[in-house]
Amino acid sequence: MDKTFDAAAAEPRIYADWESAGAFAAGANARPGAETFTIVIPPPNVTGSLHMGHALNNTLQDILIRWHRMRGFDTLWQPGTDHAGIATQMVVERALAAEGNESRRDMGRARFVERVWQQKAESEATILGQLKRLGASCDWSRTEFTMSERLSRAVLRVFVQLYRKGLIYRDKRLVNWDPHFETAISDLEVEQVEIRPKKDGGKLWRFNYALADGATYEAPVAWDEEGKPTAFETRNYITVATTRPETMLGDTGVAVHPEDQRYAHLVGSEVILPMVGRRIPIVADEYADPEQGTGAVKITPAHDFNDFEVGKRCGLRVINVMTTKAAIWLEGNPDFLEGCQPAPECMTLHGLDRYEARLRVLRIAEAEGWLDGEDDHPHLVPHGDRSKVAIEPYLTDQWFCDAAKLAGPAVAAVRGGDTRFVPPNWDKTYYNWMENIEPWCISRQLWWGHQVPVWYGPDGTPFCAETEAEAAEAAAAHYGEAVDLTRDPDVLDTWFSSALWPFSTLGWPDETPELAHYYKTDVLITGFDIIFFWVARMMMMGLEFMRDGEGRPEVPFHSVYINSIVVDQNGKKMSKSLGNIIDPLELIDEFGADALRFTLASQEVQGRRQLRLAKTQVEGGRNFGTKLWNAARFAEANGCYEGYRPEPGAVRPEASHPVNRWILGETRKIAQATDEALGAYRFNDAANGLYAHVWGVVCDWYVEFAKPLLADGHPQQAETRACMAWALDQCLILLHPLMPFITEEIWQQLAAGAGGRPKPLIHTDWPALDAAFSDPEAERELRWVIRAIEQIRSVRAEMNVPGGAKLALVVSGHGAEVMARIERNRELIERLARIEGISEAPQPPKGAVTVAMDDCTLSLPLAGVIDVAAETARLGKAVARLDKELKQLNAKLGNEKFLAKAPEEEITKQRDRLAVAEGERQRLAAALTLVGELG
Repeated sequence: MDKTFDAAAAEPRIYADWESAGAFAAGANARPGAETFTIVIPPPNVTGSLHMGHALNNTLQDILIRWHRMRGFDTLWQPGTDHAGIATQMVVERALAAEGNESRRDMGRARFVERVWQQKAESEATILGQLKRLGASCDWSRTEFTMSERLSRAVLRVFVQLYRKGLIYRDKRLVNWDPHFETAISDLEVEQVEIRPKKDGGKLWRFNYALADGATYEAPVAWDEEGKPTAFETRNYITVATTRPETMLGDTGVAVHPEDQRYAHLVGSEVILPMVGRRIPIVADEYADPEQGTGAVKITPAHDFNDFEVGKRCGLRVINVMTTKAAIWLEGNPDFLEGCQPAPECMTLHGLDRYEARLRVLRIAEAEGWLDGEDDHPHLVPHGDRSKVAIEPYLTDQWFCDAAKLAGPAVAAVRGGDTRFVPPNWDKTYYNWMENIEPWCISRQLWWGHQVPVWYGPDGTPFCAETEAEAAEAAAAHYGEAVDLTRDPDVLDTWFSSALWPFSTLGWPDETPELAHYYKTDVLITGFDIIFFWVARMMMMGLEFMRDGEGRPEVPFHSVYINSIVVDQNGKKMSKSLGNIIDPLELIDEFGADALRFTLASQEVQGRRQLRLAKTQVEGGRNFGTKLWNAARFAEANGCYEGYRPEPGAVRPEASHPVNRWILGETRKIAQATDEALGAYRFNDAANGLYAHVWGVVCDWYVEFAKPLLADGHPQQAETRACMAWALDQCLILLHPLMPFITEEIWQQLAAGAGGRPKPLIHTDWPALDAAFSDPEAERELRWVIRAIEQIRSVRAEMNVPGGAKLALVVSGHGAEVMARIERNRELIERLARIEGISEAPQPPKGAVTVAMDDCTLSLPLAGVIDVAAETARLGKAVARLDKELKQLNAKLGNEKFLAKAPEEEITKQRDRLAVAEGERQRLAAALTLVGELG
């Protein structure tokens, strides 16, 4: 073997060998009649690149796929990419601008869509290639795309069938409107951004709206201790407050609470909207909160979701005063102009951006005297998660899906256990959203996506069909003659096609063999942030369109594993603005894919929302691989693989020596533990258990125990060689799903001298080790030996015994079986604990440090080995230093001001320091006690 594993050179070569051999193909390595195991990949954006969330999510999927493939399951990991409507259109528009090309509008729809397809062809290979660098063993021959011809046919079929069942319809409703992209977006694509007074101008402005027809009322201006008004003034106006002055142009009412006595007598009267001149009614509605502001609320139904509902309850007009670009629209706006004669200064607002209009409205209000004042008012404003601009509630005609009707069976399926969330607490999140679900706005005003399959006749009559020819035939039947049709320009929400992913990728609507064989899929692995976007919608569509063998609705998967979100080592979300993004490709370049995969798996704790990642952890993953590599080189150098012919994992090697019998049992235990952990989706338990076994049990203890047994002339040399080769093989097999590259390379190199392996590691049988591999007596004996050596080493370290010094060992308080055990393992104990001579005594000798075992006492005479006085002084100073540090740390962490003001990462850092210092102080205090016993 080479001295080191060169990941940069080996990983591409190994992956190419797997691909050329068809190692990832559906059904590869499956036993005859094997049970299927299917995962559909959460399709990454076709124009995206690998980020740390992808790295974690796909590592976990690959672990399960490789594990099942080695166990002989008929596995399919279905890959593909998503057309990602808004995201991809944004990428292309930015590219056009950077290249100095004409804009999307200038190009026209057909040419722009052609340009996006070109971008798709160029960029899809990038994200798929990056997944390959991670080691993802998808069946790439089956790669799908959400806008491929086949998947598009599935989308059209679903739309038409839901339309004909009345579950898809067109309606004029208020939606989240992104003025940058000029499209509706989902509630789930909106992020709330805090607008602060000093930084962002967050204010609450008060306007006085004059009462119509010269009406007045007595407004309270002073109150007693019981809250009763004691003074009044006559007013001919009512004061409203708003954070969005520009929307007052579309006001159609003022709401007060029905029980607010200040305004009860005004309900039914009208005010005159300043500048606009529109008469608008004062209405009673519980939405108005008497305790907030003035208790009177301006109502703009076309530009606020709450106001829209108030407007429906109170019969108010709905007047849109903005364009799709969020500019003010007054001229030629019939709804705005109806019933009023706006002042000239009002019409100067036409065409202004909403924020320019806001400033002008405030200047006019101040000049004309109807601006009552302003207050600092931090508040949240919804922004598009892609465009980063403020969202406008906007009244438009959109296509909707009756999600509430589809959600019922999807909720029942989780409640009934057909699909389960792991960890189970996420089902509450699912239920909460599904049981309060709103109609799903499925249309988008984009050019990139699945165009809505609806055509309109000359009088606007809609015809829904999968093809234009079918729509034309239906239109001819309706009109009695052929007519020209116009297709709806909208496209469908990206998540509409993604909702079909588990069955459309397998060939639906055709009845393909793959669909019959691999559906339903097994486990979906995804982040909590798309439970609503994707998981819920796949559940709804799967139950609506798929049936099992008995014709019953079928869920798309039996389990949904919610993985953590990867953050930086301080718990901060990774972002460009913070400069804390960790690029998985850079980590792969530096440490190798195995190191990254193993680190992510070892840190993925089920139920923990965040996975904190630091570069040093990935370096530790590489060091683990190096440890394994060195153990393999040791085995090779000691002839363990000379002429080695590996038997199947279930064949027990011959083992007579306790050390060899012990390693067989330890291997069986870790194999069982790994199976249990992966079966329960406890990825960190699987990774950390294997780490402890490979590094601690095999590389540290077994290799050291085996060294004398591997010496020429030792009667157990041949046996130990075979057992070591077998034990290392099992390590490689068990580690392969987590660290596929280095394990495959070792697997092939170790057996090169013996003519190679019958199968590559990726297809090698997973170990199924029965009770014959366990030897309880050998395990008990070696556990005792290991504990004795560890205790002796610990005492040596605590007493500052020179590394080269060999100590005597005295055994007391024991029976005959203890000495027999020691004699069988004398060579191991003396060599690994640096002992020279083992004797017996009735009592521990004076001037010795003792180690209490369960069945004896081990004593180490240290007289003349260490300077007791000097060691006492050294330990005393160290304990005093730690006491001082502990006092300071406890004081800081007990300071309420520090806890209130310090960043969370700083508090965590100080708590970690405290825990380390406490542990160190405890260790040194124990050592000081032992030194005291020597005196």
